[in-house]
Amino acid sequence: MTAPLPARALDTVLDRSLVLGYTKVGLRVRRALPGWPADPRPGALDGKDVLVTGASSGLGIATAEGLAALGATVHLVVRDEAKGGRVRDEIAARQPGARLRLWRCDVGDLDDVRRFAHDFGSQVPTLHAAIHNAGVMPPQRSESAQGHELSMAVHLLGPVVMTEALRPQLAGGRVVLVSSGGMYSQTLRADDPDYRKGDYSPPTAYARSKRMQVEMLPLLADRWSLDDITVAAMHPGWADTPGVQESLPRFRAMTRSLLRDDAEGADTSIWLAATEPAPPTALFWHDRRARPINLVPSTRADESARATAWAWLAQATGL
Repeated sequence: MTAPLPARALDTVLDRSLVLGYTKVGLRVRRALPGWPADPRPGALDGKDVLVTGASSGLGIATAEGLAALGATVHLVVRDEAKGGRVRDEIAARQPGARLRLWRCDVGDLDDVRRFAHDFGSQVPTLHAAIHNAGVMPPQRSESAQGHELSMAVHLLGPVVMTEALRPQLAGGRVVLVSSGGMYSQTLRADDPDYRKGDYSPPTAYARSKRMQVEMLPLLADRWSLDDITVAAMHPGWADTPGVQESLPRFRAMTRSLLRDDAEGADTSIWLAATEPAPPTALFWHDRRARPINLVPSTRADESARATAWAWLAQATGL
């Protein structure tokens, strides 16, 4: 259903205002507008397997629970098995009959990602969707086991390696990269993807890695289209996640009354995984609508920068 012009105009105003569009206000207004995309039908994921990384906190828990409610067998991919086990049991208590499996993987360690993908692929022959939700914002510059800046390793390199290794299982399926509206503040730093230059800023490193996700999206979608895999990136808006609570306490103090809860932040990830037909590939989504990847001209990347970034990504991940 196409929204009427006044509804589309208000939606765009909300999106560009940031403060209104990214908070719970924006989502609640959009849900009330004509043309709001329909919820996935009950049981939309019956008999289907869906993988969620970072499934032991915040948006990951809400995403896993929402997928389980639609009938999916949800594979919770976590770094801390004890914490993940508690989350699995809590979801199962709230949703009796939910089909949940727990897997351990450090998404920032590419060797561990390959180990996990081998184990997972040997046991799960078909994967409907992979939702790459795992996130970090280290307080100082940190490196992965392979020597990459940790935000970039967790948000881009690990998801690419995991998806690439699971292409046979994902054939005909969907991939969702959980990004951030913070990426709008950054341009593509193809010259310094591992943040080795200048003073390190955790929020900047986070936003740079999310910008890289979105800039690489069309190239990844083209590569994985050979297996009929659709790829989307989305941002959840401003949600009151553990990451915000721990890493951005001042921001949280100023905006707490407006922040989305985890379920509101996870809504579009769940919708992208479950709605039919599959949404178009290679788009950036927020509140169930495709959004532009630049709001100001100064953040636009040229083809040369994208080519340089792609060459680095291919080398770092072994594509």
